[in-house]
Amino acid sequence: MATPSFRHLTIDTLTTWIDADYPLTLVDIRDPMSFAGGHIPGSRHLDNDGVPALLESAPREQPLVVVCYHGHSSQQAAAWLAGQGFAEVYSLDGGFSEWEHRLPERVERGRP
Repeated sequence: MATPSFRHLTIDTLTTWIDADYPLTLVDIRDPMSFAGGHIPGSRHLDNDGVPALLESAPREQPLVVVCYHGHSSQQAAAWLAGQGFAEVYSLDGGFSEWEHRLPERVERGRP
């Protein structure tokens, strides 16, 4: 039996998907203060306490993108989520740090 796996996603591809209103679930696994300080618009904060709600509510057939600080810990989270039945799971290469560096105008501060 094959082990479920995730794929890497570039910032350029994620930007294209967001601009095209491509249906996806975008989760940010950084700590709550970092998330509040800035995050990719449309993302939701995900910590261990929020995992059951995500598993219950997120559409399994739609891409799930995991964001962390630099694109390292998101790989572990993405691999685990791939094993939970999501059809397409991605880890954002470069993480939020690279997103903020390249696209500072596309950072949402706090929660609306």
